[in-house]
Amino acid sequence: QVQVVESGGGEVQPGGSLRLSCTASGSITKIYATIWYRQAPGKQRESIAGITNNGDPIYSDSVKGRFTISRDDDKNTMYLQMNSLGPADTAIYSCKMVISSSFWGIGYDYWGQGTQVTVSS
Repeated sequence: QVQVVESGGGEVQPGGSLRLSCTASGSITKIYATIWYRQAPGKQRESIAGITNNGDPIYSDSVKGRFTISRDDDKNTMYLQMNSLGPADTAIYSCKMVISSSFWGIGYDYWGQGTQVTVSS
């Protein structure tokens, strides 16, 4: 069994910063792609940042230049550093990790529980 837990959400003023963490635990042999999503009130969930199987970071246009995704595979943890936050960044942020628990290397999706980020003055 694999569990994924997020932390680091909260409320911040416009222009502020937050760092989210997403940590996997349990039976893990390999972590493949890892992705951050967010869902703002009344909107569809969107993917905003990810690290591919090759370790390359990718960003949506809405966060490029302000958010930085990183990963520490020794800690089974992914991070999202969010800078220059604005009210449009208010959303529930969720992480997904594609993780293998077997010798055969088949990866499955595991989701965190979601964490609220509110940007407000």
